[in-house]
Amino acid sequence: MQDVSQLLSPHETGRRWVHAALEMLAQEAARSADTHLLKLDFPGFPGIDFYFKDESAHPSGSLKHRLARSLYLYALCNGRLREGQAVVDASSGSTAISEAWFARLLGLPFTAVMPACTAPRKIRDVQALGGRCDLVDDPAQVHARAAEHATRGACHLDQFGLAVQATDWRGNNNIAESIIQQMAREPRPVPAWIVCGAGTGGTSATIGRYLRYRRLDTRLCVAEPTGSGYVEGWRGRDRDAVARQPTLIEGIGRPRVEPGFLFDVVDEVIEVPDTTSIAAAWLLEELLGRRYGGSSGTNLVACLQLAAGMRDRGERGSIVSLLCDPGERYAETLFDPAWLAARGIDIGPAREALRHCLANGPHG
Repeated sequence: MQDVSQLLSPHETGRRWVHAALEMLAQEAARSADTHLLKLDFPGFPGIDFYFKDESAHPSGSLKHRLARSLYLYALCNGRLREGQAVVDASSGSTAISEAWFARLLGLPFTAVMPACTAPRKIRDVQALGGRCDLVDDPAQVHARAAEHATRGACHLDQFGLAVQATDWRGNNNIAESIIQQMAREPRPVPAWIVCGAGTGGTSATIGRYLRYRRLDTRLCVAEPTGSGYVEGWRGRDRDAVARQPTLIEGIGRPRVEPGFLFDVVDEVIEVPDTTSIAAAWLLEELLGRRYGGSSGTNLVACLQLAAGMRDRGERGSIVSLLCDPGERYAETLFDPAWLAARGIDIGPAREALRHCLANGPHG
């Protein structure tokens, strides 16, 4: 008896594969429980509650798990991704790891175009999931290299160009909706501030638009390395702005303003020096018993600056931020004393200053 699949046209066969792929993504989403919202109280900031959403708990280990799922859904539903097609994207690591995880789920070959300076553990994690890493010496050229792969037939997921379109910012389990739902039973359920970094710009765009959609008074702060493209661009509303200095904090601190970054949904941008971000990442291990990456440290520092302003004004309230990825990915970089020393970085004074701030407040 002839196989029924042999009677189907290529178009019908392709549609069946897309339907099966979408079902696999829906099943995965149902299996993935939401991430934890961790509460911390600091003696130096009475009346101010701090919450940190642990996005490292996702199956692929970071905040980017949500984005990767959305990018695959977007590619499938727009007819850009077919059975057996190669997939490519430009990433400094965490998005690539999440995209490689989903590529393996769907049985697709995946290539991550990454800066050669990416933390070695991230490169190994992509490879462990069956992905290939195309390392580029000049980080500014990752977009062009990914586009080259696309000209050879690969589906370019394009996190930097499509993150805003791919994510359903009105809800559908996006990170903003999750935060507000988890805060509902807390003493101060509507946060005074939500703090995040900006990689593609998609997370800040999603949170900022959702807050307005829900008509909440919560303000959005983007925490960034000193002199990043987003810092320079936001201040002058200049989409052509570029970074005035590089950063060691992977995933944020983009050299340029990416298309997905929306200036007008961001209420504040706080610059954080790399040394302070790294010191804060080390401090998070003391506070929470596990390591998180450098961008999580950047977020913590921005939270403390915002809390200092609230304290000076006599305000009470809650501040929510993100723990973006696990610190184990940076064991050979940010958490390696020899690596830090080779770059002239001494986190000791900044770490002590942060400890003092947590205990006594900004002016203690």
